[in-house]
Amino acid sequence: MSGRSSGGANRKRGGSSRAPSRSGGGKRRRPAGAGQRGTTPVREPGATSGGGGSKRESSLGGEQVEGRHAVRELLLAGSRRTREVILSGDLDSAPIIDDIIDLADEHKVTVRELSRGRFDSLTRTEGAQGVVAMAAPIRPVDLGELLVNDIDGTKPFLMVLDGITDPGNLGAILRTAECAGVTGVVLPRHRAAHITPTVSKAAAGAIEHLRMSVVGGLPSAMSTMREAGVWTVGLDAGGDRVIHDLPVADEPVALVLGAEGPGLSRLVRARCDTVVSIPLQGVLDSLNVSAAAAVACFEVTRRRSSSP
Repeated sequence: MSGRSSGGANRKRGGSSRAPSRSGGGKRRRPAGAGQRGTTPVREPGATSGGGGSKRESSLGGEQVEGRHAVRELLLAGSRRTREVILSGDLDSAPIIDDIIDLADEHKVTVRELSRGRFDSLTRTEGAQGVVAMAAPIRPVDLGELLVNDIDGTKPFLMVLDGITDPGNLGAILRTAECAGVTGVVLPRHRAAHITPTVSKAAAGAIEHLRMSVVGGLPSAMSTMREAGVWTVGLDAGGDRVIHDLPVADEPVALVLGAEGPGLSRLVRARCDTVVSIPLQGVLDSLNVSAAAAVACFEVTRRRSSSP
């Protein structure tokens, strides 16, 4: 996605940018704190309310994070505990690797090196880029937290995902959502991908900044949204109007996307306040769901940023 080069590598944190340190030789340097076990300072997530589900049910996953940008964002965000960073022993020096080591050292997180063979046996994605982190799982927030204005007055801009099972698509959608300013993501508990290593790598760190809620059933959750004054807008090729004519884009809004192929389920579509489509000019009759999410998200973002 455009707008941030290299996955947001030089993004500012707290008003200042942190330049990566560089070692002088060809191989990276070991951090001073390597071998010391510690934790990243955490901002404790709020407990989910209602339901009384088990600890397993209340977790979105995300314990294994792979890929350089995803691991660095995990350490930078500090929103959950990082237990360990594992590096492949044959890595050459690179600014982002040095930055990861410095951040781990700063937060007293163990850094461990493994041979390439042992490292590859640990990874669950293709192209982990020589970096894996083990972290506390991501905890979802209660749906009600997503249905009110942010402290700065920002109206809810939600994304509701109906049966997205492909982890690559989910990761790409989450990355787009974070870049477009989505304030929360709603996922069904069953028959949907949650945060696997593939998702976290494709999201390139977005999972550390998005509030996500897991609900038992989307139709019921959408009724709750309606009661809270949030418009639900389904995205489907057979929509009643095109996304560019959406009259509620600058209101509290939730974009509802279905899985590639099946699209929106019958009950979810029936609960949408309106259903819109993306006008296509070519021969093909559909977009990949992550591409459709990008078009719809940034159309809403454009409308919201231009409204008084």
